[in-house]
Amino acid sequence: MPSIRRVRQLRESKPTMEGAGVRLRRAFGFGSGSELDPFLLLDDFRGEHPEDYRAGFPWHPHRGIETITYVLEGLVEHGDSLDNQGTIGPGDVQWMTAGSGIIHEEMPQGNASGRMGGFQLWANLPRSHKMMDPRYRDVKAAEIPEAVLPAGARARVIAGAIAGTEGPVRDVVIDPLYLDVTVPAGTKLEIATPTGHTVFAYVIDGSAAFDLERARQVADRTLVTFDDGAGVSVATEQSGARFLFVAGKPLHEPVAWRGPIVMNTDEELAMAFREFREGTFIRHGRPR
Repeated sequence: MPSIRRVRQLRESKPTMEGAGVRLRRAFGFGSGSELDPFLLLDDFRGEHPEDYRAGFPWHPHRGIETITYVLEGLVEHGDSLDNQGTIGPGDVQWMTAGSGIIHEEMPQGNASGRMGGFQLWANLPRSHKMMDPRYRDVKAAEIPEAVLPAGARARVIAGAIAGTEGPVRDVVIDPLYLDVTVPAGTKLEIATPTGHTVFAYVIDGSAAFDLERARQVADRTLVTFDDGAGVSVATEQSGARFLFVAGKPLHEPVAWRGPIVMNTDEELAMAFREFREGTFIRHGRPR
């Protein structure tokens, strides 16, 4: 029987700057694309002051990926080349499939205290779906169910299923599991995972140990990656913990990646940027 997953690596997210000058922390990303296949990037854009985030992410293209934005505090206003416009707020998720190409902007707005908080995850699309029609799934907080787990733990279920509770985001090629898990102090818990899938956790509050043999508590802004296995063990001490917990089916395909565009070959990547320069990038909707 497959074993509980062992921790492969622990590392803190690193400060960086994106968009027009947004200060954020990157848990992983802009590597070879194979480290956490099918996931490409995770950015933590929690900010204490408007100068951290107000410059936003003005109009920019995407092709070949999905971007998943999860907001904890403040608002993110968005618009795109499909004439979509909207706002997501605390507890909301925007699951955007760029597919053949989209041009959009994302502009964060802080709450009444000036705080902004959230995360953006990039998931790769397989070769067979790179040029699919773009689409949005805006999921409001009230639509995201909460699963009751053993020992008083709980999880908001964005995608996938746990403890008989299924998330609202379905029919995604990589068969993702995306949870926001809260574990009370002094608790031991196991979370089942499909064998063969990539799994990671990102701590966003408190601290927890994810490998009972090592029993090292890891804190806020720490990425935890795992070897293969049938599940993950979690143990908390005095503080309890909250973490994002994500799993997905690897694509095992070549990755050609530059900036916001991810394809399978350098030739496809060059063509995408050439089309962007020439104004033919948008296959669906209207060019900007």
